[in-house]
Amino acid sequence: MINKLPVILEAILLTADKPLSVERLEKYFPPEEGVNRAMVRDALETLSQQCENRSFELNETGSGYRLQTRQDFQQWVVKHHEEKPPKYSRAFLETLSLIAWRQPITRAEIEEIRGVGINSNVIRTLLEREWIRVLGHKEVPGRPEMLGTTRQFLDYFNLKSLDELPSLTAIRDLDVESLPLALLAESANSEAV
Repeated sequence: MINKLPVILEAILLTADKPLSVERLEKYFPPEEGVNRAMVRDALETLSQQCENRSFELNETGSGYRLQTRQDFQQWVVKHHEEKPPKYSRAFLETLSLIAWRQPITRAEIEEIRGVGINSNVIRTLLEREWIRVLGHKEVPGRPEMLGTTRQFLDYFNLKSLDELPSLTAIRDLDVESLPLALLAESANSEAV
């Protein structure tokens, strides 16, 4: 069983529709098989090494592990999908970027930084995509919602944690149009196998 564990995990991850945590992967095995978290972690490491010369890689995101196509093969793989990737407005990308870097942040704070009001559709779309969530309410008059990112945000942009975002000083010289692309396009373009 232990020798087959990397291959079994490969099959599970190839057919999963979302990243799976070590804890979740462990639950695929009945107790009598004796598979524990340490064994799953070791098998994931073996699987990662086995993928080194393959067109796909094992990637860890905020929610867990997934197998995905390597960036080098994206130009061919994207032809599977005839639909164009979604285009986001400047307001949408600026709002998402501010939430990611300054969380928790209120809508009023975002509007103050941007210098313009936020269309409620932007916040609603971010909430519907489950890229942001309400973290609580600020203890000021009106108790505005404090917004922050979610694991789905991390998964979509192929990040393990917010620590992988570049520092604001590292991107200060980029123009706003290219900001989200420079930060997130590389990871967002990674497509699950």
